[in-house]
Amino acid sequence: MPIDAVLQKVLDAVPFTLSTDGGPAAARQRFADIPRTPVLPEVSTEDRVIDGPGGPLPLRVYRPPSADGELPVVLFIHGGGWSVGDLDSYDGAARIHAAGANAVVVSVDYRLAPEHPYPAAVDDVGAAAQWVAGNAGELGADAGRFAVAGDSAGGNLAAVTAQLARDSGTPLRFQLLWYPSTTFDTSLPSFTENADAPILTLSSCSGYTRWYLGGTDPATASPTLVPARGELTGLPPAYIAVAGYDPLRDDGARYGELLSAAGVPVELHNADTLVHGYLGYWGVVPAATAAVDRAIAALRSALWDN
Repeated sequence: MPIDAVLQKVLDAVPFTLSTDGGPAAARQRFADIPRTPVLPEVSTEDRVIDGPGGPLPLRVYRPPSADGELPVVLFIHGGGWSVGDLDSYDGAARIHAAGANAVVVSVDYRLAPEHPYPAAVDDVGAAAQWVAGNAGELGADAGRFAVAGDSAGGNLAAVTAQLARDSGTPLRFQLLWYPSTTFDTSLPSFTENADAPILTLSSCSGYTRWYLGGTDPATASPTLVPARGELTGLPPAYIAVAGYDPLRDDGARYGELLSAAGVPVELHNADTLVHGYLGYWGVVPAATAAVDRAIAALRSALWDN
């Protein structure tokens, strides 16, 4: 099945490929320069700074317009190959989660590689999760309805956070993983099939992974780098969203298989005409909007229906 026709027109009009060419500063500038249409201005925001493992850790708190009573809370972890992206470039994504799930969303501005390689991002996100769990009441949120969501590299960190939260006794209600990196296994077929896909290529995957790893060998690394290698029993239910034209498609699908084998309820959705990063095309490409709304509905149901 070909790439969605509307999406293809957008890709032709605004071509972009994640790349490490030119080093971190150039990669971050290219990512920041992507045209983004502001969405859901009715969602309110408040910037916070907490004490993180590496110093001050910025957070942005989002509240939906119907913020009456105690709401669920979602920790949102942005993507960008662990090396690009920030609170501003993922502002729209966080707003979509807040409005769609009718939840307080806390977005975390974790330290970026290669200046801060693994496990800096894991440490920062873990600190943010602990802060949210301990301060939910202050945010008008219910710590008993706490979920984690992340896309791409953020999906990796969300999967790791779910495992760490279970181990620390912090109950999570749900994990929403957008096209996550979980196995570091580039022998999976989608890495070959989509080696030259739009947005994210196999070369992009390799370059950003090298930046994040520093001197760590993924073949022997702990589950805080490779969540597919972790103990998966007792994890919260998961929705895993993958895309047909994405090197990471089979990676997310494989993690879903492993979770299911461990007794974790999993819903896997393959948006077969879309590309990596389709969350960013919400409201622009109807097929992407539908796929995003489906995942957000699952998040809302997990937080409100039980």
